[in-house]
Amino acid sequence: MYQRNETVVSEPAWAVGLTWVGLPLAGAGAGWLLQALAGWLADLPWIPFKGPIELLASVADNEPLATIVSLAVGAVVGLVLAFIGAMETLRVAITDSDVTLRRGDAKQTVNRSDVRAVFVDGKQLVLLGRESEELAREGFDLGADRMRDGFLAHGYPWAAAGDPHRDEFRRWVPDDPELPGSADALLKARAKALEKGEKTDIAELRSELGKLGVVVRDESKRQYWRRTHPTSG
Repeated sequence: MYQRNETVVSEPAWAVGLTWVGLPLAGAGAGWLLQALAGWLADLPWIPFKGPIELLASVADNEPLATIVSLAVGAVVGLVLAFIGAMETLRVAITDSDVTLRRGDAKQTVNRSDVRAVFVDGKQLVLLGRESEELAREGFDLGADRMRDGFLAHGYPWAAAGDPHRDEFRRWVPDDPELPGSADALLKARAKALEKGEKTDIAELRSELGKLGVVVRDESKRQYWRRTHPTSG
């Protein structure tokens, strides 16, 4: 029976377990501490969220209910944070035929035959296509060495020196006449999205620029761009 030879690069099991156990415990501890200090905090004139803290202080003497509730609420907050962290974590599954990048419910699969180069750009994993277009660019907190070893184990072209086209990028300035079509308008919209931290718009506008043959990378909310290298066949 055929078995799919797959290498998965993701958070180790111990780190996942620590997150799901540690954050609820830390949340419960924080909830208990807040309940214990509620009376003192409520007397501070400059304290934020004064209403909820005064409410907590008013029931602080109702033991053991106050302690039970504060522990439970803190643990739930910790679980919510653990869930958000899990949804934001990148999981990369690599085989000889394709690579699948999954983050939460979002999934992208790229065929091995379409990949011309793989590299790490800061804290981002980048896959380039045959025309130097970006097939994928995903932020990650996983070890770069593990990522490299996973791709090399399946024969992917790993660019150890980083982006082979890095010297082609130029800083975007509004109304650059060398930009094709509506690329300048897209970059203007994307600059606003970067300022506001709107991740969905940032990603969608990157995709739209890619359709115009423009690759964009960011440095401290500054945009740099280059053209792709169309091939004849």
